Amino acid sequence: MARSRKVISIDEKIEKAQEIVARSKARYDAAVTDLKQLMEKREAMKKEELIKAITSSRRSYEEIMVFIQDGAKMVEG
Repeated sequence: MARSRKVISIDEKIEKAQEIVARSKARYDAAVTDLKQLMEKREAMKKEELIKAITSSRRSYEEIMVFIQDGAKMVEG
């Protein structure tokens, strides 16, 4: 009979481990979702800040685009 009890206890341990993994995955998924939302919010804030800087600038659209594109060329080159 000891053998039967041992099998049951192993099965119980496996079931408990599966439950722990499922709970951990749910927490992980929730944390990833939160992280993505925070990163999207930060990106939206940066875009808003950039738009405000552009609209309050005395530079023209063309001047700003040249500055941005030349800066990209300098980094690449």
